[in-house]
Amino acid sequence: MTKTLADQVEDLLPQTQCTKCGYAGCRPYAQAIADGTADINQCPPGGLEGVASLAGLLGRTTIPINPVNGIERPRPVAFIDEALCIGCTLCIQACPVDAILGAAKQMHTILPSLCTGCDLCVAPCPVDCISMMPVTGERTGWDAWTQPQADAARARHDFRTLRLQRERDENDARLAAKAVAKMKEVTASEANTPEQLAEKERKRAIIAAAMERARQKAAGQ
Repeated sequence: MTKTLADQVEDLLPQTQCTKCGYAGCRPYAQAIADGTADINQCPPGGLEGVASLAGLLGRTTIPINPVNGIERPRPVAFIDEALCIGCTLCIQACPVDAILGAAKQMHTILPSLCTGCDLCVAPCPVDCISMMPVTGERTGWDAWTQPQADAARARHDFRTLRLQRERDENDARLAAKAVAKMKEVTASEANTPEQLAEKERKRAIIAAAMERARQKAAGQ
């Protein structure tokens, strides 16, 4: 299968999914570069080597990392102070590659081998128990990251995206089924007075509107 320009650009990104580029992940940034709406120097984790690779692909000149997006640095890994962790799960929800283990009201822990150093888990933590620790010495950018690591991070990110979408779809289906059951219940109930009939119609309209919103959401409207 022939790769699009966005595919080729994405292949050159480190897949940390850190959003420092100003986009929700590496794929949206790659698409923006391909569309000409983003520059090639907005990815600090890729460093200057990453900019050079993108410049080579696109026939452009290598330029410095835009400081607005951050600086090239040694790759960090997140660490959780387990004595302070309250098990709120906000860090788990923020991690783009499922590198954090834990459950509600239970201690969480980082899987260092899976962490991309994106920093996204730090800000949501209400007790400031997460710190980012450099683990690559003087090595920065792609010198601190490998293609196999990037490929694995992309796979975990894509799997997580599909899982979350599946969970949303299943939840929408449950709500729709509940609405159908409620409508049947309302329809089956007796309504002898004008007031009861009016209340019955009001409930039916609310349920029908909720079902239509769920249908439109499932259809991507």
